[in-house]
Amino acid sequence: MSKILVTGSNGQLGSELRKLAIKNTQHEFLFTDVEELNICSVDEVEQMMADFRPDVLVNCAAYTQVDRAEDDVVGCYKLNAKAPGICAAACKKFGAKFIHVSTDYVFDGVGCRPYIESDEVNPQSVYGKSKLVGESKILEVLPEAIIVRTSWLYSSFGGNFVKTMIRLGEEREQLNVVFDQVGTPTYAGDLADAILNMIVSLKDDENQAGIYHYSNEGVCSWYDFALAIHEEAGVECNVYPVESKEFPVKATRPSYSVLNKNKIKQNFGLIIPHWRESLKLCIQEIKQS
Repeated sequence: MSKILVTGSNGQLGSELRKLAIKNTQHEFLFTDVEELNICSVDEVEQMMADFRPDVLVNCAAYTQVDRAEDDVVGCYKLNAKAPGICAAACKKFGAKFIHVSTDYVFDGVGCRPYIESDEVNPQSVYGKSKLVGESKILEVLPEAIIVRTSWLYSSFGGNFVKTMIRLGEEREQLNVVFDQVGTPTYAGDLADAILNMIVSLKDDENQAGIYHYSNEGVCSWYDFALAIHEEAGVECNVYPVESKEFPVKATRPSYSVLNKNKIKQNFGLIIPHWRESLKLCIQEIKQS
């Protein structure tokens, strides 16, 4: 049995971990969000660690409003850069393992093959830069930590692209969606399951430490993703492909951010579903909720 402390547990990934906790009663979970634990406070984090004494801390908390971050640099760096360093230091002090979730936005997106973990990073947004600093602060303090970069996260919980496309598709006769940004959707339920499997497989093995990539299998553009969402949800709407320049936003997105997942599959024996399979499951859950 492991004692698992989860931060940011009201978000998409944290909510999926809550679901898994109901079935995995062999572990003791403690779910926290900002109301229960301010991870930007050294004192609060250390007190929580002292009280609960977790074997593993899973940090799902993040500032994810990418465009707002361009104006709220301080707030973004506080949660995405400072807080992970605090959590890593607390894990080191109390002898806990640390799993932190990061992003494909650490890459500039000018590549043409799936990114491996050792590829050069070059974030183009405040959000991406803050997440990269968070990664660095973690590994400086706790080299044995595990960082999982993911992309295009969605779930039946919270707000996300899948829910937005279903809603807009039901409200409108036509939609324009960008086709020149390519990546892979990630069902938060699959990522939560992967993280739990990683926890079960954790050993005192330095070869397991470091950065990993996780998304579902396959590749698509946001346009392709929107078409698939409508098909799976039974939504009748005309969707047209457009270039990103037709949707000016404050933060620069990677135009190509497909992640190579060989490392996480080999080190932890994970079998990763294709994004279309997982999308179908998620939409079934959305319809039932």
